[in-house]
Amino acid sequence: MSAPLGSIRAIVFDLDGTLVDSLDDITGHLNSALVEAGFPARSRDEVRGWVGHGAGQLVACAVVQADRVPDVLARFRTHYRAAPYGRTHVYAGLELVLDALVGRGHVLGVLSNKPHELVVQIADRLLARWPFVAVAGEREGRPRKPDPNSVLALVDELGVPPSRCAFVGDSEIDVATARAAGMPAVAVTWGLRDAAVLVAAGADFLVSTPAALGELFG
Repeated sequence: MSAPLGSIRAIVFDLDGTLVDSLDDITGHLNSALVEAGFPARSRDEVRGWVGHGAGQLVACAVVQADRVPDVLARFRTHYRAAPYGRTHVYAGLELVLDALVGRGHVLGVLSNKPHELVVQIADRLLARWPFVAVAGEREGRPRKPDPNSVLALVDELGVPPSRCAFVGDSEIDVATARAAGMPAVAVTWGLRDAAVLVAAGADFLVSTPAALGELFG
């Protein structure tokens, strides 16, 4: 029997919560910035629910006071740049799936709302084993997810028509991005959102293990 997404040629992955588990680094750097600025530290579960909209929104959720966001955001970015992947790692089981996708000729990309320079650093360190053709994060002049132009611009770099691409992510933002761009939305449950959130967002496919993800594409 053919795989549900066997005709897909390119796959765009979200980064945090999809390819890599970075929540401990995000929480640690955010709390360092908050405490320095005189705010209380936040729990891992709180941060988990805020990640996905970009660093500015993450800090705004933690600080509440709008006039203090720029200061805490600058501190957060300084801490993150100093140690972008100390506690971050590729999710167990994904290595074999990525090996298989590359072996079957799939073209791979990464699209994140994390600042672009951090996405590149993390990809260079943790994803260098696989030939990700395009890697992009939040940067000036490029829209953020869920704007469909964010993923369409990256797909253009991959050199594959959008009709032959799928988007894999772990949040309602990723699902909305895929649907707005007319791509199959594949949602993984090992990341930052619960399955119920992903179902409510309208994911086309929901997978709970890396092996199941690989089976979708053949």
